[in-house]
Amino acid sequence: MSTQEPLIRKYVMPAPRAVLLVGLLAALSASAYVLPGGSILRRMMAGREDLPASTLKADGSLHFYGPGVKEAGAALGLPTDRSELEADGTVLLKVPGRCRFEARPLEGNMVAVVSSGGRKRVEGTEIPALSEAVQQVCALLAVRAETPVEGRELVEAHLRALGIEPRATSLGRFGGEVVYVLGQQGEGKPQFWVYKDGFRPARVRYKDGKGTQWDVRFIDYTSPATSELLPRTMEVWRGTERVMRFTVLTGDTRAKLADTLF
Repeated sequence: MSTQEPLIRKYVMPAPRAVLLVGLLAALSASAYVLPGGSILRRMMAGREDLPASTLKADGSLHFYGPGVKEAGAALGLPTDRSELEADGTVLLKVPGRCRFEARPLEGNMVAVVSSGGRKRVEGTEIPALSEAVQQVCALLAVRAETPVEGRELVEAHLRALGIEPRATSLGRFGGEVVYVLGQQGEGKPQFWVYKDGFRPARVRYKDGKGTQWDVRFIDYTSPATSELLPRTMEVWRGTERVMRFTVLTGDTRAKLADTLF
């Protein structure tokens, strides 16, 4: 009997290892599963519909960098011979589909860009980065519909207009968080990114009608000042350069916003 015991042990030992391997492979398969684009957008829209507020006045600091300094400086009446330009910024949202982004220096000219019902209006000299930011905010954060399915269809139409195919999905990382990536894979491809945890918009990359590459980023939805209507920080990149950053300092979700502002 003693001569058979080692053989029995050799035969029995692999079973637990096999079970462990099967469990590991199953876990990896589950973690690699990617939801379809329609499901991602429907859940994103359901989350937007559940937000407690429908208006927001968010005041904060607005910074321009690189080539954005020259454009913003010329529009605001500020010196452009510097690497960074700062002004006060205000975002006004009146859901659905009415958004206003203002830039106000302490001394100089105010510039405002309005997106209302998909139409853009500029008060003052246009700042391209400001215009791109407000249009993406309105199309992705201020959209509402009767049902999440209808909301999904509105967002899909917007994404397709930007050259993004919303039914192609993969996983990625943004700011240390896992995101769903809608659109063709590859650096520089038009894409829409959605945080996997919470289904909030994270980033949209696209080219405008002139072929300019834009990248609008939505960072940190944890601020109580905005009630998730708006992230705490927004950045606008053109090509590989950051040209604008807006950081919310205070927010009012009970602000009474006149229709004439939009």
